[in-house]
Amino acid sequence: MDHRFIHWLGHASFRLDDGEHAIYIDPWKLPPGSPPAHLILITHPHYDHLSTPDIDRISTAETIIVATPDASRGISRKFLRTSPGQEISAGSWNVGAVAAYTIASSFHPRPKNWVGYTIRLGNGCVVFHSGDTDLTPELENVRADVALLACGGTYTMNGAEAGAAANHIGPKLVIPMHWGDIVGSRKDAEELRQVFHGETIIRAPER
Repeated sequence: MDHRFIHWLGHASFRLDDGEHAIYIDPWKLPPGSPPAHLILITHPHYDHLSTPDIDRISTAETIIVATPDASRGISRKFLRTSPGQEISAGSWNVGAVAAYTIASSFHPRPKNWVGYTIRLGNGCVVFHSGDTDLTPELENVRADVALLACGGTYTMNGAEAGAAANHIGPKLVIPMHWGDIVGSRKDAEELRQVFHGETIIRAPER
């Protein structure tokens, strides 16, 4: 599968190139020269996922921002609010919010209603970004062509759990994330690859 439209910017930060449109998910520590955003998705308000300086750097008057309600404390711009289980139209994109929470720890409690996202691109490809989550029933029910899965452990799934999640989701391609910065290492990403039955691409961050 051609995955050149997916740019891992480190940690949980991605840019998806949908034709001439740039879609960012949890932009943080963006590299210089990052193109302006047409759509920004924020999974939850922790500092390493909701970065106001990075949002401001890539935002224009036309940028659409989708975020959880509690992210409003950090976003000064107008945005669309979402919650688990909701599907919304954000410009020309269909965005689905999937519950993201931890079971084994209290870092991401379920009552916060934080999310991951599915997004359907113009070519029909469905991309799923897990947000910060454990392997949950909601995650097992996701279907996507590409899965961007947290695997660093401590605050999220570890590599083996993320690999098991990928087997439930059944994507054509998985890109491990949430490792190499703050928590997790390449070993966690390699563990995901060992468990997942499909293709795993382990990237170096574009910074």
